[in-house]
Amino acid sequence: MRIQLLRNIAALTLLFITSISSASPSVSHTPADTENAKTFVFSAIPDQDEANLQERFDKVAVYLQAQLGVDVRYIPVKSYAAAVTAFRNNQVQLAWFGGLSGVQARRLVPGSQAVAQGTEDPFFTSYIIAHSSSGIEPNDSFPAAITGKTFTFGSKGSTSGRLMPEFFIRENLGDTPDKLFSKVGYSGDHSRTIALVQSGAYQVGAVNYKVWDKQLAAGKIDSDKVKVIWRTPSYPDYQWTLRGDVNDSWGPDFQTRLTEALVGMDDPDLLASFPRSGFIAADNKLYQPILDTAISVGIIDAGK
Repeated sequence: MRIQLLRNIAALTLLFITSISSASPSVSHTPADTENAKTFVFSAIPDQDEANLQERFDKVAVYLQAQLGVDVRYIPVKSYAAAVTAFRNNQVQLAWFGGLSGVQARRLVPGSQAVAQGTEDPFFTSYIIAHSSSGIEPNDSFPAAITGKTFTFGSKGSTSGRLMPEFFIRENLGDTPDKLFSKVGYSGDHSRTIALVQSGAYQVGAVNYKVWDKQLAAGKIDSDKVKVIWRTPSYPDYQWTLRGDVNDSWGPDFQTRLTEALVGMDDPDLLASFPRSGFIAADNKLYQPILDTAISVGIIDAGK
């Protein structure tokens, strides 16, 4: 009897412990909780469709992990603003930003640095594109005939899809987009801008020249429906921006080693996915013209 009683007590105890465990709520972990604390995380502005970005930056993660000897992971974000927020909150330590988003991020995180840019990025440009129904033809001079048309920018936070095109529009036409165009839109990314103008949903748009050239080469653009009508003067754009506190977590030479890894990226497949012919060292002062322009257009408050 005593043995049977002990067995019953043991069974009841086990049942109690099991029921408590199954009733305990599951804990939701952030990526930082579930991954090793030493995982180095980076992201990028979503300037093209998400599938393209995932494929391109997963390959970069593999490359950086091999070069740096630490766990490296890419996480996607849904918007330019989300990329800046993730950087500010230390959810990512490195980001592939456009000129404007990089300036915004570095102002929010003191000590952060632009460490590398594409070989082409000091001389970046935007295209103004138009649907064939607009009747506007390509010209070396600014196309004043876009006045009164429907116009779409890319993301509101895009350098090549919004900031610099808006600057040149204001400079040449003497007014703000909402006063100059019959309708103003923001597509969200360069691929969508091309699609919207090609479909005729908007008569005119502003787009990153790299995205246009890549899609044109891939046969994704119908030149009978949409064409480039003007190319802006050059300006500095994309760059890799790194938080200034990374050496505290990954060692005193981590920023130097990361910069060397980015500048040393020479795999044609990796470079073609950006697309860039290579990377060169960069620093914050190279992007002062972007900050000045953003302040002049009213996108950034000079006092902040």
